[in-house]
Amino acid sequence: MSVSIKKYLWLVFAVAGGIYPCIAGSSYAVHIGVVVLMFAVLSISFDMLARTGQVSVGHAALFGLGAYFAVIVFQKLDFNPVLTIFVGGVLTAVVAAGFGFITLRMRGIYFSIATICFAETLQVLALMARSITGGAIGISVPPLFGGNIVLSYYFILGLLLLAIFVVRIIEGSRLNFAFTAIRENESIANVLGINPTKYKVLSFVLSAFFAGCVGGFYAYYITYIIPYEVFGINISVACLVMPVFGGLYTVAGPLLGAVILKIAEEFLRTSIPYGHMIVYGVILVIAVLYMPSGIVGLVGKGRHENRFDVKLTTQGERKNDTA
Repeated sequence: MSVSIKKYLWLVFAVAGGIYPCIAGSSYAVHIGVVVLMFAVLSISFDMLARTGQVSVGHAALFGLGAYFAVIVFQKLDFNPVLTIFVGGVLTAVVAAGFGFITLRMRGIYFSIATICFAETLQVLALMARSITGGAIGISVPPLFGGNIVLSYYFILGLLLLAIFVVRIIEGSRLNFAFTAIRENESIANVLGINPTKYKVLSFVLSAFFAGCVGGFYAYYITYIIPYEVFGINISVACLVMPVFGGLYTVAGPLLGAVILKIAEEFLRTSIPYGHMIVYGVILVIAVLYMPSGIVGLVGKGRHENRFDVKLTTQGERKNDTA
């Protein structure tokens, strides 16, 4: 696909997203749009980290940190709610930098296990720190924009466009080469003069910022948070499944995964009140079995999104892929 066509498609996406509240017809439809956009940002944030070959199975830790940071800063310092969302994202990124510097030296499944432990630990700490987080009872804040759902929609749409812009910058810079080299083979990356830990921490920080901002937005949008929800495994699973379903290492993949799966989930929830999650799970299993490269790969684009993949693959790996 040519660059001009890609730009045209993203323009269409931006315009469609902008006019959606005007044609939605109901507050419920706008609410669904808000939820879809939230998970689209989370999916893209997951993909930012996955581009270095790291799989976070505890992405809810970043989401929950952003939610609690935003709420606590609002309550203690009385900052503007919109500002606290970004402050929460920055503070989450700072925590991620420290956590990543320690754990991103690990390879493979060990980092994934560490992220699960991180999320579970934060949930326990939030439950125990009742004076700060409210414990199991939770903590509440006033609604964002006075409860104006349309303004909330445009805010999360703007955050999504910002995330897409950052990914586009990465794809057009030398970071793309560094991330891909680390993902394909860290030993080769070292030979090329790339510091794997440095770039993995950078990708984790970017991922944490956007996940934290979504967490902060969620706190004000729902107006009430408890540890079981914001640090819940369901958040982490959604962040993992959606970009995989749509297609990793692309911009379109996480977006498609979030849009299709969240709309499908809502349709199944309303049409099959009991057991809809089973049907949802079957759909995902079939997708993983028959679409290993996601929707983007299915239509023949997945293998062309990153031109460095083939160059950094060893001869043996090429043979395995061919087989």
